[in-house]
Amino acid sequence: MKSPVQLHDVDVPSFLKVLDQCKGNVYLVTREGDHLNLKSKLSQLVGLTKLIEGGKIAQAYIICENPEDESKLFRFNLFGDKGTEPK
Repeated sequence: MKSPVQLHDVDVPSFLKVLDQCKGNVYLVTREGDHLNLKSKLSQLVGLTKLIEGGKIAQAYIICENPEDESKLFRFNLFGDKGTEPK
């Protein structure tokens, strides 16, 4: 696994759309050190509800197995939806 991508103030519906585009496993790492596989809808519910404040993810670390997914989520974190659109 690669280095974690730190997310701040992420729009949750847009984030979930980007997750659906990921090819490999994507893990949300909680403050307690738990790793939740966000490719699972159940893990999305459990993990994201703990982190959502005011409809946005307050702070989270994401670890991707696939380097392309890591790049996609990194671009999403920097540019929002525009960073994940195909060129």
